[in-house]
Amino acid sequence: MSQELLPESVDTAPQNGTGASVTDVSAYVPDEADLHAISAVHDRFLDRELSWLRFNQRVLELAEDPELPLLERARYLAIFASNLDEFFMVRVAGLKRRIATGLAVRAASGRMPREILEAIWAQTGALAHRHAAVFRDEVAPALTAEGIEVLRWDDLDRDEQRACKKLFKERVFPVLTPLAVDPAHPFPYISGLSLNLAVVVRNPRTGKQHFARVKVPSNFDRFVPLGKDRFVPLEDVIGAHLARLFPGMDVLEAHTFRVTRNEDVEVEEDDAENLLAALEKELLRRKFGPPVRLEVEESISRAVLELLVSELDISMAEVVRLPGPLDLRGLHSIADLGREDLKYPAFLPSTHPLLAEVESAAPVDVFKALRRHDVLLHHPYDSFATSVQRFIEQAAADPHVLAIKQTVYRTSGESPIIDALIDAADAGKQVLALVEIKARFDEQANIRWARKLEQAGCHVVYGLVGLKTHCKLAMVVRDEPDGIRRYTHIGTGNYNGKTARMYEDLGLLTTNEAIGDDVAHLFNNLSGWSRKAKYGELLVAPDSVRSGLIDHIYAEIANHRAGRPAGIRMKVNSIVDEQLIDSLYLASREGVPVELLVRGICALRPGVPGLSENITVRSVLGRFLEHSRIFWFAGAGAPVAWIGSADMMHRNLDRRVEVLVRLPTADSVAEVSSLLDQAFAEDTDSWVLGPAGEWARHRGAVHHQEALIAAQRTRRHA
Repeated sequence: MSQELLPESVDTAPQNGTGASVTDVSAYVPDEADLHAISAVHDRFLDRELSWLRFNQRVLELAEDPELPLLERARYLAIFASNLDEFFMVRVAGLKRRIATGLAVRAASGRMPREILEAIWAQTGALAHRHAAVFRDEVAPALTAEGIEVLRWDDLDRDEQRACKKLFKERVFPVLTPLAVDPAHPFPYISGLSLNLAVVVRNPRTGKQHFARVKVPSNFDRFVPLGKDRFVPLEDVIGAHLARLFPGMDVLEAHTFRVTRNEDVEVEEDDAENLLAALEKELLRRKFGPPVRLEVEESISRAVLELLVSELDISMAEVVRLPGPLDLRGLHSIADLGREDLKYPAFLPSTHPLLAEVESAAPVDVFKALRRHDVLLHHPYDSFATSVQRFIEQAAADPHVLAIKQTVYRTSGESPIIDALIDAADAGKQVLALVEIKARFDEQANIRWARKLEQAGCHVVYGLVGLKTHCKLAMVVRDEPDGIRRYTHIGTGNYNGKTARMYEDLGLLTTNEAIGDDVAHLFNNLSGWSRKAKYGELLVAPDSVRSGLIDHIYAEIANHRAGRPAGIRMKVNSIVDEQLIDSLYLASREGVPVELLVRGICALRPGVPGLSENITVRSVLGRFLEHSRIFWFAGAGAPVAWIGSADMMHRNLDRRVEVLVRLPTADSVAEVSSLLDQAFAEDTDSWVLGPAGEWARHRGAVHHQEALIAAQRTRRHA
């Protein structure tokens, strides 16, 4: 039903600034022999889950890198821990669910879910121990050498223990609730990702032993500050004062443990009259998802471990025994310390030169600037606040603006953009907000935004049944002396000012009429019953992103056969889709050079003789999360580039509304071409993927992101 509301594939299209047709590009059709040669290679896909683990391994390698600033290494340890938690909550939980429900089908890699699960346990166990060892043996000692100490209870001096005793008595003790386990008290529910103490006490009169669970409260500092940059884990403070929780009992044992649960959300939209209410109900269920991992301190006794395994209904294979402290996500607070000498040099985004006011201190008129030229933004190097945010804020305040339409997938806690949309509605403007309330782990926040926008008088819609709306679009309709003009922003990242300072993304601000017309029709498709069958300047999933990209790949094959310039470059977060991978294999077999820049998952095997020897895959990681998606094609000497929200994954291409826009000017194409040139240069520090799925660090003299920061600083001071 939902896909019928989206446009069909485009057969013909207008010419754009380069003179080439946007979608009618392919002059090559693979024959049966070509297709058979590809499909005959049965092991041509790497496993997506194991590839993701190798991505997180690359994050861990950053934490291991002694050349990086010390507090940044601590932050990478925290990021690794958070990443692994989410992997278990979603991906491992999904595998277990498919096995349990009998839906276990063989993956594209050729492995059955149970085989994948066993490989995951082997690799995650090794990575978790490596992660703990990096903290214990490398980062913690290095922090100590710099005067930053994460200590255990026995390492504290008498004054520090006395201060902790006072903290426990006055603040921690009142919020603790020990839960006993006996015939009158069933084993308590252990919430996902909570830190807990498994306590064994003995009645001195009867000699009988009892088990109790004490939850470590999450609304206190994970690492308790002691002054002078010294810290102790909160569970150590609680553990040292358990006698106050169990007066009259002998405390025999206390061990830290942590459970990870299935926290993916599923909503049957077709059966729900109120999608918001259905989702809120499902979010309550999330807290009670089945366990998928049990982390325990390696000091735990066998009896206590067996009790936890039995009561949590988890297997010993799903237990990870680690040296304490558990849950190193808390290292974010250590990394946030004000020791600038141990961090990346401070970086301040600057206003894009085309949006900078050079003659006065007043903010530039964004609409006036965009009437002169399109602007291709590159965040975080270009300020989000003085470009996209200012664009929406000025639109809200401009009396000539008639309407604002925008998608909201994830946004910041205090969102100036949401506030601007509310201001616009208060001013009588037509405001459409397409809120995706099923954005994973942001569902509650988006429900709040949706209701706040509705209360302000905005038109709030939730897209199409069965599809997440993941595209990043904003359109401003303005009444001008020469008629109505549309100003459009299409981006690769969310409208979130906070993440725009940490995520690398691209965005196009344009008054291009053809793009504006396409975006207007797409908004109508998403909010009503409009039926726009063709787009001239966009590729829209789930209908035409895959087919449009494959057409471009085939066009490069045709160009190569004709002796014209041919080449393919793509920058994505992940590449999993088998059809797209097979089309890239076809291009490689024909001799077309293919370069892929993949941050995360890559199911494609590069460098396989007869299949992919003309494909190279690199990965760049650093202080900013590489998030933009670029699809570049040599175009017989007239390069074509698309940017947008879609990765090459099934969910993006089949189950989401995604948008790619063709960059409309030669200047913007040249900008992304230069960006890719640097990323793929031999002297750029990166990781290189081998045919067996292993990533090897390629040490280069140029750090991609640092080079872009240096260029931005040069531009700012020019």
